Amino acid sequence: MSPTLVLSLIAGYFTILIVIALLTSRKATSASFFVANRNVPWYMVAFAMIGTSLSGVSFISVPGMVKAQAWSYMAVVMGYLVGYLVIGTVLLPLYYKLNLVSIYTYLEQRFGFWSYKTGAALFLISRAIGAALRLYVVAGVLQVAVFDDLGVPFAVTVAVSILLIYLYTFRGGLKTILWTDTFQTLAMLTSVGISVYLISDELNLGFQQVITTVRESEMSQVFFWEWTDSRKFWTQFISGMFITIVMTGLDQDLMQKNLSCRSLGDAQKNMFWFALILVPVNVLFLSLGVLLYQYAAAKGITLPVNAAGKVIGDDVFPLLATEHFSLFAGIVFILGIIAVTYSSADSALTALTTSFCVDFLTISKYPEERQSVLRQRTHLMFTVVLVVIILIFRMLNDQSLISAVFKAAGYTYGPLLGLFSFGIFTKRQLHDRFVPWMCAWPPVFCYILNANSKAWLGGYEFGFEILLVNGLLTFLGLLAISRQPAAELNPA
Repeated sequence: MSPTLVLSLIAGYFTILIVIALLTSRKATSASFFVANRNVPWYMVAFAMIGTSLSGVSFISVPGMVKAQAWSYMAVVMGYLVGYLVIGTVLLPLYYKLNLVSIYTYLEQRFGFWSYKTGAALFLISRAIGAALRLYVVAGVLQVAVFDDLGVPFAVTVAVSILLIYLYTFRGGLKTILWTDTFQTLAMLTSVGISVYLISDELNLGFQQVITTVRESEMSQVFFWEWTDSRKFWTQFISGMFITIVMTGLDQDLMQKNLSCRSLGDAQKNMFWFALILVPVNVLFLSLGVLLYQYAAAKGITLPVNAAGKVIGDDVFPLLATEHFSLFAGIVFILGIIAVTYSSADSALTALTTSFCVDFLTISKYPEERQSVLRQRTHLMFTVVLVVIILIFRMLNDQSLISAVFKAAGYTYGPLLGLFSFGIFTKRQLHDRFVPWMCAWPPVFCYILNANSKAWLGGYEFGFEILLVNGLLTFLGLLAISRQPAAELNPA
């Protein structure tokens, strides 16, 4: 695949995004940047959220994992459905009732200043590291496939890529992103669908044969029940449910889109339809994974393995697409990974800007002209932050360490789960100044527990369910520093 051709495709792709931004960011205000004036059709939000909820890591990893994990990920997806039901019936009514822009404002109204700032800070740390790592993984793929041959340094690749995101989001914010993400979601789904078709054609499989091949493959097993198997169904299912509640319902990035709907009813319709759409989307990704391995076996292609001799799943799709597929199929892969990565990254950048402006700068107290200046400076600041974090990952150059950092960032959602659940399901008040301490120790404890679980718990390995332990410990810590509401202490 010619680097010049790929570079031209990338340039053309971003030109489309910038044109969309110019058309949608006219007369942009803080209200349009943060919540798109709360005037967006629910079906547009539902479709745009697909690209945001996925990432370049998902585009590569979900198909790649089927060799080792089979279709056990579908248990997580089934859990998602329950999680989205909880978000739609519990969290969305709360957010709309309070007319929130940043969802962490709820914590201030419920508990006080320190709870509020702690929740917002946890989001900023988690989302900044998570977004940077996702961009890092994909930037690495593009660097090897394209920019190394052109002599472009990795730092330049990253800086230019994120600068382009800044350029098409800094004026319109969410109002622009809902349109660009709709386009990017369509591009991503088209890419996956075409990839499935092209691989099937190479294997001489018709539509019905594709279904039969996937269904009969040992890689399509969904249900695992053994206690020591990290793929076991119930822990995956329950984890999927709580991951959704926390990483969607308690995450400013995805909830910001839901808060742009015209009413609570529209937001709920968006959430429920989005949940249903995600099921076939993930089935498509997993089916692609089975076909990728079938293709490699049929063509006698040696797949990359680690020191233990196991296939490196994250390398399978990029390797086949860039070195073994046809030119057209390789182009489809590049466009797909760009689409899904930047639909996730642009949304994250806007959510980080929103949270910092609302939660730490209290931007609403300023006139609109001053708000615009602060908003754009904050947006630029987080653009630089993402570049710096990615370059730090590059300097570390240690995949196990980077993975550990990413998991540690994920653990910071546990305290958010504890904070919100304590606020919603109890009437107790907190000694607010102690809240940061009660949210600091559970992630550290869970990280240590997860690292030693096989030795301490008879071979048991934690998966996503470590999030539940994290949230429970936070809840218990908050309970320890809580008190009865004044009205209940003095009922008279």
